[in-house]
Amino acid sequence: MDPAALAEFLRRRRSALTPADVGLPEGARRRTPGLRREEVAQLAAMSSDYYTRLEQRRGPQPSEQMLASLARALRLSRDERDYLYRAAGHAAPDRTSVSAYVAPALLRVLDRLDDSAALVLSSLGETLAQNHIATALFGDRVSLTGWERSDVYRWFAHPETERMIYPADDRDRQSRAVVANLRAAYGAMGRRSRAGELVAELTRISPEFAAVWARHEVAKRFEDHKVLIHPEVGEIELDCQALFTEDQGQLLLVLTAAPRSDADEKLRLLSMLGARAFTGGD
Repeated sequence: MDPAALAEFLRRRRSALTPADVGLPEGARRRTPGLRREEVAQLAAMSSDYYTRLEQRRGPQPSEQMLASLARALRLSRDERDYLYRAAGHAAPDRTSVSAYVAPALLRVLDRLDDSAALVLSSLGETLAQNHIATALFGDRVSLTGWERSDVYRWFAHPETERMIYPADDRDRQSRAVVANLRAAYGAMGRRSRAGELVAELTRISPEFAAVWARHEVAKRFEDHKVLIHPEVGEIELDCQALFTEDQGQLLLVLTAAPRSDADEKLRLLSMLGARAFTGGD
């Protein structure tokens, strides 16, 4: 680890970004250009104190997961991300494998969706980035680790909590849909891939998954219409659109409501709730 190089790189990248670059409001006039340290820390789901210590050359070696979060928060290119990893004393991630890296261009689209819930997901259902409305709707999924980051894993590993956001009469359909999507990823990536590891783990822990997997249904959902149940605003009827990257490895999932509908008003309320949570407002 090179603490001096890491600290200087973080400061330079932070100062090169504006709030608008990462989907944040400008707020009060800033004394210095760039993002504030606490904004980067919030975007990367880490404490402000920890991030500050990294910039001051006092922090411990960041984990690879922490570096992936910083790369997303600072909108780093692949080359910049690789430099960040090496400055922190880690090998650069394998560019040919499934990774948590999200291209800055995809993040820019996400940042501009301020009236809809939006998430960037891997082909295994891992949440790689989400805007503040998606956080208010689903909770913070980016900070989860291991298989817990995968929607597919949580759906079968924790059905008593993960499925509560869906009406009871729609849960069987959702089970078949998430497994069909995993089957498509498995077919593309192969048995010896992370998709194969996920299938093996779910088969081990969930007889229900094993039964649905045995149906051999294969499908990628590009659009859907669903009802979600939020603990604060109740039922929300949403249209879902999935936009896949060229290599089909990641997708941008956007959830919208019909204009001037009850669901539209609830999304607006969630937007305000999410913004208050992000800024720490009362």
